[in-house]
Amino acid sequence: MSTKPVAIVTGASRGIGRGIALELARTHTVIGTYRGRRDAAESLQAECGADILQCDIGSPADRAALIAYAVEKYGRIDLLVNNAGIAPRERKDILEASEEIFDEVLDTNLKGPYFLTQLAARQMLTQGSGRVVFVTSISAYTASVMRGEYCVSKAGLSMAVQLWAARLAPHNVQVFEVRPGIIRTDMIEKVKDIYEEKAKNGLLPQNRLGDPADVAKPIRAIADGLIDYGTGTVINADGGFHLRIL
Repeated sequence: MSTKPVAIVTGASRGIGRGIALELARTHTVIGTYRGRRDAAESLQAECGADILQCDIGSPADRAALIAYAVEKYGRIDLLVNNAGIAPRERKDILEASEEIFDEVLDTNLKGPYFLTQLAARQMLTQGSGRVVFVTSISAYTASVMRGEYCVSKAGLSMAVQLWAARLAPHNVQVFEVRPGIIRTDMIEKVKDIYEEKAKNGLLPQNRLGDPADVAKPIRAIADGLIDYGTGTVINADGGFHLRIL
């Protein structure tokens, strides 16, 4: 049984999730999930000692198995980081986009973390404490008509934060939203140069794209209990994109 606090990080093998897992592994026992890239997950395990578990967050059976693994092996869950997410397989105008892809994106990005939180929260209530982080996106409020499914999923996830924060606040379980902007990951690799140029030309007040560490650092503050009296707080990790500047 680990003497360290136990953190689950979904989608931990690459990108933002990997950055979060590496940061938390300094102080926590980390259980990192992956869906398809076992090679990336194994390299994470080798780098920081995290447990790795294959898990499709869109699958009820996989979600249940993940929580059971954490509780059976470590006896508790101190932090859940809902990070796993996918972009639509095809970027299509909302006039042409399919229900199949809409369902696929929402199952992973919204339904999955919503009900994974339900399972984790039940465990946290029995412990009398816990913290939950939802990694959302500036797409929660920024319309991109070529990937409407993604925007809808992140907007819904932002409301899920408020719902779970309100429900769990009386029970010493805090819930937070960390809202990344344009972060250098595989998801933007094909358009990275375009975003780099836009960032330099004023899209981002801080004039640069973010790195996974820029998202991991606010989660470090949450994990350390530094903002426990601010349940429901939204933390923007976006280089100032959320500012409305004339």
